Amino acid sequence: MDPNTLRALFPIFERQVRGQSIAYLDNAATTHKPRCVLEAIQRHYAEHNANVHRAAHLLSQEASLAYDAARKTAAGFLNAASPSEIVFVRGATEGINLVAYSFLRARLAPGDEILLTLTEHHSNIVPWQLLAQQTGACLQVVGVDAQGDLLWEDFEQKLSQKTRLFALVHVSNAIGVRHPVKKLIARAHAQGVPVLLDACQSVPHGPVDVQDLDADFLVFSGHKVFGPTGIGVLYAKKAHLDAMLPYQSGGGMVEHVTFEHTRFRPAPERFEAGTPNICGAIALAEALRFYKQIATPAAFAHEEALIQALLEGLRSLPGLRIIGNPRERVGLVSFCLEGIHAHDVDTLLDHQSAVAIRSGHHCAQPLMRHFGLTSSVRASVSFYNTLEDIHRLLEGLLKVRMRLG
Repeated sequence: MDPNTLRALFPIFERQVRGQSIAYLDNAATTHKPRCVLEAIQRHYAEHNANVHRAAHLLSQEASLAYDAARKTAAGFLNAASPSEIVFVRGATEGINLVAYSFLRARLAPGDEILLTLTEHHSNIVPWQLLAQQTGACLQVVGVDAQGDLLWEDFEQKLSQKTRLFALVHVSNAIGVRHPVKKLIARAHAQGVPVLLDACQSVPHGPVDVQDLDADFLVFSGHKVFGPTGIGVLYAKKAHLDAMLPYQSGGGMVEHVTFEHTRFRPAPERFEAGTPNICGAIALAEALRFYKQIATPAAFAHEEALIQALLEGLRSLPGLRIIGNPRERVGLVSFCLEGIHAHDVDTLLDHQSAVAIRSGHHCAQPLMRHFGLTSSVRASVSFYNTLEDIHRLLEGLLKVRMRLG
């Protein structure tokens, strides 16, 4: 689909900012929502609003059917073996915490190790760090080279008999490097180590097949793939889910309760305590169907062309440093303008050119320190971006340089 035609399906692009259309290049943070997703939210609350799996009346039956269908849609999207391998969570962060405390905590002893990479988002660092502090385990971190690619020898050295889990990002939200996760997962499994994959930045930019990758766990957030905020997916192999204790407890996840004993429902329901985000799951399913319709080889080629145009343009700007040069880059570029703070670049691009980008440490402070930085500017693309968006960013950066350089 032509990106200009695609933009017409997103109401937010009808808005003007300071007399200009929005050049939105902050898609790694969150994507905009197509009209069909907004209508799915409105339709649910206007026509089918009720709690799920609680009552026999028509509205509850309709809501329950739609919620269960959303789980099937998410399973199909990831090519999970069964919908029972899909847990709805608030987002990737909650999914990681669920695995930390329901799966790994009981398996950790003092001296055990959790293996991470230097490219992780804070959401895939802090939960493991806290868990290690509570259990006497420790973190091991696989380093990266000057380009941002993982050091395979370092990975081989730090994957050991003490490793109890390998948790890594598929695509870095800070520099865009795509790791060879299938190869990494196979190597970890050869050592008997389960793997959690943070797929927040890979799911929006290409098919992710959990059976092909053989991931034990995978998380992503709906709002990064045209869905609403507050809903995400944890995929886990059924054998793992069946062996895990609940992370949270309450209504909806129990079969029988007395004051002496509680019997929990099977997975995945046992991990969805309380009233779930019913509308969020339904709207996420709509977003995933929408994505499937537009995610064609031509659409992926369009995104790649945008990234290449951006890289070419940035390299022509004086005093600009691109952060990292990985062998495989997906969806985004981070950079710095010499002598100008990233937040100033962000603010001026917004005020002068209605260009929306991201500045800061991108919740990846260890990786930023590796590159000798505390912050950078990040531009990230989606299918609805155009070459005009890229040109407006480049022209805006020239204006920033002229004003502050």
